Amino acid sequence: MAGSAEDGAGSAPTGSEESVPLQLERLILDSERQYTPFQAARAAGVPMELASRFWRAMGFADIGQSRALTDADVIALRRLAGLVEAGLLSEPMAIQVARSTGQTTARLAEWQIDTFLEHLTSGVEPGLTRAEVAYPLVELLLPELEQFLVYVWRRQLAAVTGRVVQAAEDEDMQSGRLAVGFADLVGFTRLSRRLEEEELGELVENFEISCADIVAGRGGRLVKTLGDEILYVSEDAGTAAEIGLALVETLGKDDSMPALRVGMAFGTVTTRMGDVFGTTVNLASRLTSIAPKDAVLVDGEMAAALEREGAVPPAAAAGHPGVPPGAADALSAVASVGISAGDRAPAERVPADDGPTGAEHEPSYRFALQPMWRRPVRGLGLVEPWLLTRRPGPV
Repeated sequence: MAGSAEDGAGSAPTGSEESVPLQLERLILDSERQYTPFQAARAAGVPMELASRFWRAMGFADIGQSRALTDADVIALRRLAGLVEAGLLSEPMAIQVARSTGQTTARLAEWQIDTFLEHLTSGVEPGLTRAEVAYPLVELLLPELEQFLVYVWRRQLAAVTGRVVQAAEDEDMQSGRLAVGFADLVGFTRLSRRLEEEELGELVENFEISCADIVAGRGGRLVKTLGDEILYVSEDAGTAAEIGLALVETLGKDDSMPALRVGMAFGTVTTRMGDVFGTTVNLASRLTSIAPKDAVLVDGEMAAALEREGAVPPAAAAGHPGVPPGAADALSAVASVGISAGDRAPAERVPADDGPTGAEHEPSYRFALQPMWRRPVRGLGLVEPWLLTRRPGPV
């Protein structure tokens, strides 16, 4: 095998006409190429059609009848097909398992190799090619990355399993009701035209890292990142609201970061392959697109959920009798012009008016809501957004 003692530990095999990519493949897979797809399917006892569907679902191109598969491929195929034969998975579910695993790990592998090889081979010694340095690096990193991947996967599996079990006792979770939040960098397209590629990459990376830390640290779940935008969910509205405001407040302190806008909605959500879909997700996205700079907008369902959780004063989400005349118009005007970079962290500057009895409220309410001007949203009808702010603490 490549990298064995007789080849010289920590260096690529020499005296071979085999290309470096093939040497790396053999090192990583720990197995020789020896089967065509037909031979692998037959060795696994699986119909060729099903084997091809599994292969494509994992994200790999058809390879005809090239002798490119290994014992590891046969074992994996046999195991997945065995789950179907045992009745633990239906065939469509098995295909879905292959697809979700392939998509997730493809992105992870791409990121890891780009990151490690870019940084670790940037100072290659004179006379050595990047390919020659890559082999010993992969040889050293492979067992450590593999163990860490398994550890993180088990940790995530434990967390998800706990949420699923808890859902059996939670009415909102049983019905698939979640708080969905989008956070979007303002003017990113224009900014991307001005920045160098390296600067743009650093900005996106800092944005994703900051958002991931805030979402995870406050108990939400980061569903995906889309360069200048993130999507997160939470089982309760208060957690989602805290995350949204923390994103605006934290990123607003970074002068290198563009302004941020956040939109949130609460309602029924369809989850599939780790992603979320449905009208609630679409509404959160639309609210993000109309939110003022460095501000958070929520829909009526989210406002009502915050009230049920005791996170906002009762009058805020129902009938809003305490809102003075013209408040909605004034806030709508704010939305139309945005908030300047110098006026960031609006949560500190837009206190809620709770009406004549506002001073008598307990200071336990964490947030305040103000109604914005109703507006039609494409595909969703007439929507009334609410401006979410943080209530000032007791003086």
